[in-house]
Amino acid sequence: MSAVFGGRKGLRPPAGNPTSVVCHGLMDASGVSFPHAHTDASAMAELALAGHDILGFDTVMSEYSVHQESAALGSHVDWGHRDMMPDAKTHPHADFSDIIVPESLLEKPSMKVVLDAISNLRRHVGGSVAIVGKVMGPWTLSYHMAGVENFLRRVGRRDGAAINRMLRQLMPVTIAFAGAQFQAGADVVVLADHATGDLVGPYHYKEYLLPIHKEITAAIGGPLILHVCGRCADRLELFAEAGFDAYHFEWQVDAKEAVNRVGRKMCLVGNVNNPDVLLMGRPEDAYRQARYAIEAGVGIIGPECAIPLPTPIENLKAIVSAVHAGY
Repeated sequence: MSAVFGGRKGLRPPAGNPTSVVCHGLMDASGVSFPHAHTDASAMAELALAGHDILGFDTVMSEYSVHQESAALGSHVDWGHRDMMPDAKTHPHADFSDIIVPESLLEKPSMKVVLDAISNLRRHVGGSVAIVGKVMGPWTLSYHMAGVENFLRRVGRRDGAAINRMLRQLMPVTIAFAGAQFQAGADVVVLADHATGDLVGPYHYKEYLLPIHKEITAAIGGPLILHVCGRCADRLELFAEAGFDAYHFEWQVDAKEAVNRVGRKMCLVGNVNNPDVLLMGRPEDAYRQARYAIEAGVGIIGPECAIPLPTPIENLKAIVSAVHAGY
């Protein structure tokens, strides 16, 4: 947590898991598998603990899906299986109709299971391992409610009224779920909001999402890690301006460049490559890239995003070896 806040450094850099380090090997080693770990609080917490007990990460993170909120808001979600992550099959507001957030939102099964799992983790490892929560931001939730292509077509047509209305109707979902996760026992919450350079320009982020993110960071009473996938070098300063405590970033942004530009304003988390290094590479490749991030000054070392399920468990352990090297 001192790394998140930019405070006094510990004896070594932490190995952090802001999204998911669940792979087939971790499921096999823990005896807990998908889809059970998406819908059962005990299984969810047990699989999260395996990231610490078996891999050696300094964090536990118990939400492996990006569809907990969308399920609660009316999407039909296929919770997948051992080889497939959950997927939303319907987009209930594809027509950009008004979104009415139910008063019982946090009691919906897909939301309550996460809160119960975090409470379970707090009882078992609270105070000794950083407990990480996760929420979707309003931009990502808009993808889920309207469909990605449909929402981005509105962005391209500069239909600001419809975009802003949807973002503001969904913002309370992000704030409420994050607050409930802190209350349940999370030490820090990841806010995933996929306004990536692969989909929209930095001017879209500045126009639509920056004001929303400023309101969210001001409203949530706890430390937040922003997660945005992909190419984001053109909006790093905007992420810092939004008020996030940390940014979880991918390999497309060079670690040295990120640290030089925003490392004094926010903690950086990541950015070991998933497809080429963790999935297809060898342990020495993962070790080498983790050491590069450490030497660049990245505060918390870990995968760049939720890892592919076939990722070899030895490659994840190599990240932990890298943060312990020399200490």
